[in-house]
Amino acid sequence: MESTNMIEILGYVASVMVAISLMMKDIIMLRWLNFVGCGLFAAYGYAIDAWPVAGMNAFVAGINIYHLVKIYRTKNPEVQVASA
Repeated sequence: MESTNMIEILGYVASVMVAISLMMKDIIMLRWLNFVGCGLFAAYGYAIDAWPVAGMNAFVAGINIYHLVKIYRTKNPEVQVASA
């Protein structure tokens, strides 16, 4: 398979991941799937030299990680106290 086709497939997979994430009722699953989709989109943007696509999706992936850390720390307060 040509590299252009692989890059297009990467873009399609990223699109599907983001779309699926937005259908989740569970916020944790939404954040994880959206993180993966944004990470794939960042890689796609890098591969096609579309820096706004890569940068924005890397930023959104970081936001997802921030919220996941916040969620997990709230669910495990003893971990938060131990790390303080």
